[in-house]
Amino acid sequence: MPDYSFLHNSNILIHVVSGSIALLLGVLALTTKKGGKWHKKTGNYFLILMTIVVLTGLIGVFVFKRNTFLLIITVLSAYYGFSGYRILKTKTNKPKWIDVSVAIASLISVSYFLYYFKSIGMYWSPIIIYSTVGALLLIITYDFVRYLIPKKAYRNMWLYEHIFKMIGAFTALLSAFSGTVFENYQPYSQFLPSVLGTLLQIGFIVYYIKKIGETEQT
Repeated sequence: MPDYSFLHNSNILIHVVSGSIALLLGVLALTTKKGGKWHKKTGNYFLILMTIVVLTGLIGVFVFKRNTFLLIITVLSAYYGFSGYRILKTKTNKPKWIDVSVAIASLISVSYFLYYFKSIGMYWSPIIIYSTVGALLLIITYDFVRYLIPKKAYRNMWLYEHIFKMIGAFTALLSAFSGTVFENYQPYSQFLPSVLGTLLQIGFIVYYIKKIGETEQT
């Protein structure tokens, strides 16, 4: 059997470095003016690095057979990032084949994950497993249901979706990072970043709902 240790370590290094830089860029994207030059630049680079993180994560799971739980974290962050990017580009709830295909592929991935964990016994904290799987299923379900929302009612919902999903991608990445670095403090080191992300999602969405409402009244 060939020795994959160098390739494995190289993959881990790329994964960690890309993820760390993506987190810093995510913070910049959150704190800079929305729609501005720096927000767009940091957001684009964040997505590029997220792609690298996802690819190296999948390589780690399927090639080097390491930490299968990372599969669902990877799928969650990838789906959030992809869907958040797509809604910014389309700004509509009209079905697109690429969006439907990625949603179905994500459902298949989470189904494989649940089957695998059931077969070997769930040795991860239930709160982490169920919350992660639940978050992915919830957002995918919404992405199918939103196709039924009338165009007039949908209006500015694309903006709230973009905010929710991009913060979700950042939060998933942060949870994976903190859960790995502060492994002795699990499940809190993975769960608390999700709580922070939820508060950020609510805060930003409420802010823009009020801002858009005030603009429409003037």
